[in-house]
Amino acid sequence: MKALVFQGPGQTAWTDVPDPSIKDAADAIVRVDTVTLCGTDLHIVKGDVPEVTPGRVLGHEAAGTVVETGGDVRTVRPGDRVLISCISACGRCRFCREGRYGQCLGGGGWVLGRTVDGTQAEYVRVPFADLSVHPLPSTVDTYDALLLADIFPTAYEVGVVNGGVRPGDTVVVVGAGPVGLAAIVTAQLYSPGRIIAVDLAEPRLTAARSLGADATVRADEGPERLVADLTEELGADVVIEAVGVPESFEMCTRMVRPGGRVANVGVHGEPVTLHLEDLWIKDVTITTGLVDAYSTPMLLRMMADGRLPAASLITHRFELRQMEEAYDVFSHAGETGALKVALGGPQHNAVTVASQV
Repeated sequence: MKALVFQGPGQTAWTDVPDPSIKDAADAIVRVDTVTLCGTDLHIVKGDVPEVTPGRVLGHEAAGTVVETGGDVRTVRPGDRVLISCISACGRCRFCREGRYGQCLGGGGWVLGRTVDGTQAEYVRVPFADLSVHPLPSTVDTYDALLLADIFPTAYEVGVVNGGVRPGDTVVVVGAGPVGLAAIVTAQLYSPGRIIAVDLAEPRLTAARSLGADATVRADEGPERLVADLTEELGADVVIEAVGVPESFEMCTRMVRPGGRVANVGVHGEPVTLHLEDLWIKDVTITTGLVDAYSTPMLLRMMADGRLPAASLITHRFELRQMEEAYDVFSHAGETGALKVALGGPQHNAVTVASQV
């Protein structure tokens, strides 16, 4: 099959690799019908994630069709349309029993595209399939489902829930990329008083307004002053960092009110200064986190019921063979206006089937 292979910092190739096979009785082999790219993938390609070594197939978000299952898989069978979660869960370790699937100690967590071959391929082996893939209702479009593989659960769990958004809150979302936009959508489930979006790109601020932001401001045009003006100098109740650079994190800590919450969602590739000389007296709570994807079934039900706007986040579509072109468009989002890119198209007609474990 064809897959996108990491070859070292700054280097990838869409190339031939062996078809995946069942390695454990809990595995499923899924034909990738649609797949997307993530900002984390860009961090990996830059070399910010040292656990990803040359030769790894990238990607952790996809939807597809089950073609084979191991002998222990009970919840899906060949022919089922499924969403592949970015998080795999053994279901047995201490953290899985607490619903902290992202911290799985039994071989799961964020493994796809990191420590095992990922989804930016024609086929993918999904470990712990019973807890790591979700059957898709007929009312959910395969492309829309991509947004539930990572960005919506991440924005909701790590941003909105960790940030403790409450009715009447002033919520600032710094970074109006796909995750930031999903945070704007899911924050509205808690009836905040206002949502303010901050970004450098005007097309992303336009998207933020269309998805429910009450005010938008460019990151280089005084967002801290705007937040102060709108809150009578108090500051925001919740600030969600969805960029992953030192400047944006430090901006978030300056915009939060005493007693407020800063929820870091962005993936940071370099150290950030924590200004405790200013924060120690403010009773500020700062949270970090990797998505656990415990909310995926709930979000999938909402999407099936038409209550989760998603389609407008996919701005560019490509065939699978255009993977490298899609990376180029996504990595230059400021010029291309890309939010979420999706790939799908011609696949193999068959996959080599190994005997079941």
